[in-house]
Amino acid sequence: MNITRYQIFLKVAERGNFTRAAEELGFTQSTVSHAIQTLEADVGLPLLARNRSGVSLTADGRALLPYITEICNAQHRMEEAAIDLRGLEKGFVRLAAFTSVSVQWLPYILKSFQERYPGIEFEILPGDYNQIEQWVADGRADCGFLRLPSILGLDSKMLHQDQLRVILPFSHPLAGKRPFPRQALAKLPFIQLDEGGDNEIGAVFEAFGIRPNIRYTVKDDQTLLAMVSNGLGISILPELMIRRSPFPVIQCPLDQTFSRTIGICVKDKDSCSISTRRFIEHVQRWVLLNNDGSLQSF
Repeated sequence: MNITRYQIFLKVAERGNFTRAAEELGFTQSTVSHAIQTLEADVGLPLLARNRSGVSLTADGRALLPYITEICNAQHRMEEAAIDLRGLEKGFVRLAAFTSVSVQWLPYILKSFQERYPGIEFEILPGDYNQIEQWVADGRADCGFLRLPSILGLDSKMLHQDQLRVILPFSHPLAGKRPFPRQALAKLPFIQLDEGGDNEIGAVFEAFGIRPNIRYTVKDDQTLLAMVSNGLGISILPELMIRRSPFPVIQCPLDQTFSRTIGICVKDKDSCSISTRRFIEHVQRWVLLNNDGSLQSF
């Protein structure tokens, strides 16, 4: 059994493109293509359909995907168990995170963690709330940042209450208004962030009994901040997304407290590796010291 072929297959299936998969894995495109051809020959079935836009799973590929995923996950668990037996000289953690945590927290958390445990390596998986939960549940990620409560009932701990704020350009007549008037939320052009199952912003309008004047919907918070700074509308975002914004925007509080609860999760706290457990403990300490979070232990 060649586990590398299975890992290549999963990456190509995830990205839908040989070139992107090769770049992320550090292989040449010909190596990736050859590995897939060899795997298909081994199982005697076509697993991927090639087309102009990339590749997609065949019916046989979809049928075998769960088994190949489990083989790779089992390999990862075996390697982690061996690492645990040796101690923390080496390790590998697959970490899933959404954009604002990746930008505002993760570089500082990883830097301070690597100073203590330089032998621990990481694979960072960027995703939205729903993707992150599913990846942890499926074993694709060892741990992940998420918005609580966990929809899939994962083992989770609260890290930080992230307050929601109205954002608008500095030149706006209501810039600096404290609190921001409710009636303006209904009248002014609104830019909505679609972050995968996101509903905390909708809860604000539902609580106020108003309907926003949505002009744009975007998936990236940096795009949203750029649009607000250029006067295309106002928006509501958690503070973590606004922090150290490269775009000139101003934030105003609402007249009622709304927030999202950021946490970190694993599939099963009793079976996660020592490397993952130590990383989570480090995250909790870092957030407690830097973001006024609440420390709980797994």
